Formats: sequence, C-alpha cells, structure tokens
Amino acid sequence: MPTSSKAVASSPIYRGPLPHITTVERLPVTVYDQPGDASRAVAREIADLVTQRAAAGKQTVLGLATGSTPVGVYDELIRLHREEGVTFKTVVTFNLDEYWPMPTDALQSYHRFMREHLFDHLDIPAESIHIPDGTLAREKIPAACAAYEEKIREAGGIDLQILGIGRTGHIGFNEPGSTVESRTRLITLDSVTRSDAASDFFGEWNVPTQAITMGMGTILGARKILLIALGEHKSKVIKEMTEGPMTPRVPASWLQEHADATVLVDAAAGKDLTASVTPWALGNIEWTDMLIKRAVIWLCEKTNKAFLKLDDQDFRDHNLHQLLRHHGPAQKIANRVFQWMMQTIEYHPAGTEAKRVICFSPHPDDDVISMGGTLIRLVEDGHETHIAYMTSGNIAVFDHDAARVADFATEYNRMFGIENERSRAVLAAVLESLRNKQPGQSDIEETLKIKGLIRWSEAKFGAFKAGCKEEHLHFLDLPFYRTGTIAKKPISDDDVQIIYDLIKKVDPHQIYVAGDLSDPHGTHRVCAQAIFRAVKRIEAEGGKVPDTLLYRGAWQEYELHDIEIAVPLSPGDLARKRKAIFMHESQKDEALFPGSDPREFWQRAEDRNKGTADRYNRVGLPEYYAMEAFVRWNGVPI
Repeated sequence: MPTSSKAVASSPIYRGPLPHITTVERLPVTVYDQPGDASRAVAREIADLVTQRAAAGKQTVLGLATGSTPVGVYDELIRLHREEGVTFKTVVTFNLDEYWPMPTDALQSYHRFMREHLFDHLDIPAESIHIPDGTLAREKIPAACAAYEEKIREAGGIDLQILGIGRTGHIGFNEPGSTVESRTRLITLDSVTRSDAASDFFGEWNVPTQAITMGMGTILGARKILLIALGEHKSKVIKEMTEGPMTPRVPASWLQEHADATVLVDAAAGKDLTASVTPWALGNIEWTDMLIKRAVIWLCEKTNKAFLKLDDQDFRDHNLHQLLRHHGPAQKIANRVFQWMMQTIEYHPAGTEAKRVICFSPHPDDDVISMGGTLIRLVEDGHETHIAYMTSGNIAVFDHDAARVADFATEYNRMFGIENERSRAVLAAVLESLRNKQPGQSDIEETLKIKGLIRWSEAKFGAFKAGCKEEHLHFLDLPFYRTGTIAKKPISDDDVQIIYDLIKKVDPHQIYVAGDLSDPHGTHRVCAQAIFRAVKRIEAEGGKVPDTLLYRGAWQEYELHDIEIAVPLSPGDLARKRKAIFMHESQKDEALFPGSDPREFWQRAEDRNKGTADRYNRVGLPEYYAMEAFVRWNGVPI
C-alpha cells in the first residue's frame, strides 16, 4: 500500500503517521513498500486519465520514458488493456529521448524498446506515436528538434509526463547544467550516465556519447508529472531532488517549481528521506521496538558513542526527548538495544544439528562474493550445502576470453586428433563472429554457450574452494535469462517450476536468497521474485516453508538496524573466501559489467564484511575481523 512520506514513512521499520511538514520535502513523495505497487499505481492513474478524457471526447497526450524503471508500469498497462478492456486509441505519445546516432532496430534503440515493451501490445495508432529520430544526420537535428516541439504544441501539450531519474539527477537526458528553459536538443552524455548504460551496450566504450532529449522546459510544460524511482542506488539523488535546493547540478530538482509533480518511490529508493531516516524529528510518533532500535543506533553513530556509554543528555541533544520520556532513562533504552543486537551475532546460522540448505545464486559468482564465508561455515558445521546457480551469466564474459577458449579448443582437438567437421565448423564460426562483431551486437548461440561454459567451470571450482560437493551444485539456467542480451524475458511459470522442483527435491530446512534488489542489472530482483513465487506455491499446497534468509550482493549492504543475523568471520575465513572468488577468473581484475564501483568484486566483498564488523564494534558490540549479514524474508512477494 502507498503512503505519502509527508504523512507516513513507509519502511520495514516504521509505519506510523507523521505530521504534514512542508519544510523537509519540497516535492510530494509517495513511498510504496514494494516497487510493483508503485508501478501499478502509476499505470492505474494513466488508464483512468485516458478513460475519463476519452469519455469526454478528448485525446490524452502522454510523455513516456524508457529504461528499467517504467517497465513495470508498461506491463501493467498491457494487462489493463488485455484483461480489463482499457483502450488507448485516443492516446498520443511523445518519448523523452533517444541515443544518437542510433538505428531504430538496434538492441539499444528506444524505438525498439518502446515497441517491445508497450506499443506492440496496445491499440495506440501508429501515427500517434512520436520518438526522437536517432538516425538523422547531425545537420538535420536542430530542425527535427524544433519540429518535435511543434508537434507537442499541436497536440495541445502533454497531459501526463512519466519520468525516471538518473544518478546524476538527470531526467530525460538533461544532464547536470541543463537550464530550466531548455528545449528538445542534442546533448552530450555525462560519464556517469554512460557508465550506468554500459551493460546495455556490452561495455561503456560502446555507449553513444550523445543523445536527443526533450528539454527541461518541455518537461515542465506538462500538466502533470509522475517521477518514479526504484532501488537503493536512487536513494541519494531522490533526497537531493526532493529535500535540497533547486539547482542545475540536479536537473530533477527543477520539478519543485511544477504545480502538479509527484515523486513515487519504493522503500529502498526512499530510505534516505528524512521521514525514513529520522521520523522522530518531524513530530510525535509511536515508538515500536524496531523504531527504538533504529533511533538508538542512529544516535550512537551521531555521537560516536557505544550503546552503553549513551546518557540522557545525548537523547535530548538529538531531538529524542519523547523516546527518553516514555522509555528512558538512557541506560535502560541503550541496554535494551544492546541486547537485541547481541542476539543477531550467530556463528552457526543453520544451527549445529545437520540440516539441508540451498544458496540461490542469481549469477555464477554471487554465492562466494556475497556469502562465501557463511558457505564455508555451513559446510564446516556438517550441513548438506547446496548451491543453485540460477543463470548462466554468459553475457558478462569478455569476447577475448571466449576467443581464447575457442582457440584453445581448436588446437586441443587438432593436437589429439579428435576434431571433426562439426567441431571445426562451430569453433571457426565462433572465432569469425567475434572478429566481425559490431559494437553492442549480441553473440551467436555457439559463442554464448562457450561463455556459459567458462562461468560454469568457474562456479564449480569456486564452490569447491568453499567446501561444497559437486553433487550438490545445481545449474538451473532459468529460461528468462536466455536472451543473449541485457534485456531479459519476464519471469514465467517455467522459471518458477524449475525452482519449485529443486526445493521439493532437496527439501531444505533453510534457503538463502539474493536480497540485493538494487542490483543494476535487475537479475537479482527477478530471481528473488521467482523463488518467492515457488515458496508461496509450496506454502499454498501445505508444504514445509524453509527458513528464508536474504543476503546482499556486490552492490549494497544492509543497514545495521535491519540486520537479523551476522555471521562472524576470522582472517582465515576471509582469506579462503577470497580464494573462492578468485576462481571466477573471467570476473577478476576487470569485470565486463562492474557497475559504478571501481573496486574488484573481492575487494568490495572484503571491505563490506570488514565494514559491517567495524560498525558492530563502534556501537560497543564484540570486535570481529569481518561479518556477513542477513535478514529474514518477511513473506511478502516483491
């Protein structure tokens, strides 16, 4: 269910009412527990507007966005059209932007994106669809941009504009420095924007340096604006745009001037908002146990004090009078939270009696990167430890690695006299395709198989380093991933069935699921959705539901107040974990899709594990070398 963060902070910690405070957020923000709820709300608002205006004999002009954020909205619009009969015949659309230069049928083209994700599934007339043309010669772009603006005016202006937001604060491709008066134009892309788009183009070096975009003035001319942001990686820029000043450094902040602009976020994207971080600063609240825990940990970090060193004055100095008055004195509150946090420290996360466990790894290296130390502990504790590799990870292998393996196989077959006409043809085709591959082009099937084989072998030997047995390794190769491109298919019943069958076969007491739902590739989120659907199916059938723990990947760590289980790791544990990660040679030194963090995956993992232990120590808990953190799934599908 949605909650306005001006009225209610919606988070795993706090769900009580807050007063209306206009000095904190300068834009109205609605926070949803789950990203799907936000997408459905936007889709319903679009459908209702279209239906109402059509009943009045009017067309509806929509401004549309691309990228992973609006996909959920488009999926729901398609469902509304198919299942509820909502018609879009009276709709006129204008897309925000397009890369330049960009053929309309290229994998990364926004023309293709919109066809595949929306237009091919709705009854919007083809002549009513408008997208900037990325095929134009440079000298023709200014006139085309002016014509685009004129078409918007002729249509009566945009009734409802859908926006996403980039980490630089850009909307459309209006990068930092864009003026509030700017109109549709050719713009040079920021390096951060290009880095974020790297996975779509199989490497940042393939990302175009320019794009055609609606201007800030064009966007602000819309009668209503809905900006959607999903995931923790958007949380900082959401806080900047909604609570900070208007500045060209954060172009989205100009929405504060708009008469009808709303920001819709999931709990992850809204986690840095004042209403989520320090709701007690906004007025009287109901102090639940979880909110007390959050506030006291926050106070420790603000004062640089351990739990048991806090005094009454610390609470008063940091606007926690109400907590002190109702639950004090300080030593009582602090000791209570200290005991709660002590209970999270667990050397044996599955217990000491032998059990069966499954670690679900979205990519072939998430298991050892994210919870390699815990895998080592599970094996040492005598548990039957299974790892389920959910996807092949083949798109994350450099071409030169595939070429090297293909060349090796060619020479190996020749050396031992085991080559045949079929093997010669296949390996020759792979090498030829890699030599002639164009920037951003997807691989042929044979190359994808070689890349998948590379990651299969690395996963096996990484698991062996952690002590797992080969018969307990499961390579699921879920169908949704088998596209050969970054864009994946939606989760299907086939994906869920494969996971369901494995859980029924192994009958685990405990499962581990990648809870890094801000994974920029989206694979973690999709895999989690499939697992949760399988578990819910087992529950509906009256079956045993395993204890389900969530771990984080290479991108984020859980906040201290969210952690429910922290597994201490020794220097030896961390060294062994590192060796397991090193087995993933295709991802070492330089990964194809490293994200925005320049560190190698093993460095990120070690820094995070040591950082978690350090945070425990700084609030006065026992000192450990490193820790891996987990939370329990709350049973709610995402």
